[in-house]
Amino acid sequence: MHVMHPRCAALDLGKDELMAAVRLQDGASVERDCRTYRTTGRQLLELSSWLVSHGVTHVVMEATGSYWKSVWHVLEGQFELTLANPVQVKNLPGRKSDVNDATWMADLLAHGLIRGSFVPPAQIDGLRELTRTRKQFVREIGRHTQRIQKILDIASLKLTGTITDVLGVSGRAIVKSLIAGETNPERLADLVDYRLRVKRERLIEALHGRLTVQQRRLLAMHLNLVETIESSIEQLDRDIEKAVDPFRDIVDWLKEIPGLSDIGVPALLGEIGVDMTKFKTHQHLLSWARMCPRLDQSAGKVHSTRTQKGAVWLKTLLIQAAWAAIKTKDSYLRAQFLRLRARRGAKKAIGAVAASILTAVYYVIRDRTPYKDLGIHYFHHRDRSQNTRRLVARLEKLGYHVQLTQAAA
Repeated sequence: MHVMHPRCAALDLGKDELMAAVRLQDGASVERDCRTYRTTGRQLLELSSWLVSHGVTHVVMEATGSYWKSVWHVLEGQFELTLANPVQVKNLPGRKSDVNDATWMADLLAHGLIRGSFVPPAQIDGLRELTRTRKQFVREIGRHTQRIQKILDIASLKLTGTITDVLGVSGRAIVKSLIAGETNPERLADLVDYRLRVKRERLIEALHGRLTVQQRRLLAMHLNLVETIESSIEQLDRDIEKAVDPFRDIVDWLKEIPGLSDIGVPALLGEIGVDMTKFKTHQHLLSWARMCPRLDQSAGKVHSTRTQKGAVWLKTLLIQAAWAAIKTKDSYLRAQFLRLRARRGAKKAIGAVAASILTAVYYVIRDRTPYKDLGIHYFHHRDRSQNTRRLVARLEKLGYHVQLTQAAA
C-alpha cells in the first residue's frame, strides 16, 4: 500500500500521561520507537523535541475528552496535526494496549487512512469557550431558580402559580423583601409592577406563608449566587461582542435567518467557524453536525432513520433555533415544518427545519451574502403539476369525479 507520510507519529492520550509511537519508513524498511510522557507542560515540550529529533512531519491523536487540547496547543505549528474521531477508529482490530493503539494509529496515518476532525482556529476556539461558558452559566441560574421556587413552595408562598418569572422585576422584589423579614402579604403585593397581569386578591392569597430563619438564609444564598452569575454573564456578553467584531458582516447576515438571535449567532459561529472551505458541501457540514438521518436498511426494510449522536452543543442550538423559527409567519421554515409535520410528526419535522437552518448558514458564510427567505408558498409553487395530481387524487378518494380545465389567462 502506498505510504503518504513516511515520517509520522501517533499519540494515545490519557489524563495524566500519553504514549507516543514514531513510525519512520525508508524504502521497505520501517523503524519504530515508543515512549511515554506525562501531560505536564515540561514533559510535552520534551515530547515535541523528541518528535523533531526523529524528523517527524505528521502527528495524529484521538479526540479523547478535552485531554487532546493541551497537547495540540504545544505541537501546533511544528507538525501537521490530525485529530482522529474515536468513533471512526475504535472498532478496528489489533488494539490490545496503549502501545499497540499508538503504533496502530501511526500505521493508519502513514497510509492516509485517518480522516481528520474539524479543529477550530484559535480565534474561533476562544469564541466557543465564551459561548459555552455563557450557556453553562444560564443553566446554573435555572438550577438556583428552581431551588428558590422549592423553598417558597415549602413555605406555602405560591409565587410560581401567580407570577411567571420568580426572579423577574416583581418576583425578585418580593423575594428580597421576604429575605429582609417582611411577612405582611399586602405590603409584599404592593411591590408588584402595575403592568403585571395578576389580580391583587389572588396575589395576596398566594403570599400567606411562613419562612423560617434558615429558609431566609438559603434564599439569600441562592439569590446572591444568581446575581453573581448574572454579572458574569454580562461580562461574557461584552467579551463575545468583541470576539465576533472581526466578522460583523457575517453576524448581521445570520441574524436575518428566522430563529437565530443575538445570542444564538455567536454560539453558532463558535461551533462551526467562519471558514466553510473545511466542508466541501453543505451535506458535509450536516453530516459532521450529525444532522443527517442515518439509513439502517436490511433486506428491503428500513429499521431506523434516527440521526447519530454527537455535536451536542451545535444540535441543541439548532433545535432551539428551529422551534423559534417556525413561529415566524410567511417564512419558508414554517412552511417546511407544517408540511412535514402532517406526514412525519413534529419531532422529525423540527429536525428537518434545524438542518435547513444549518444549510442556510453554510451558504450565507460561504458566499458572503445575506439570507433570502423563499417564502411560505415555496412548496406550493415548486412543482405545480405534482400538487395538482395530489389534490385530484384526494378528491377522487372522497368520491368526486374531477375534470380539470385551464383557467383563462
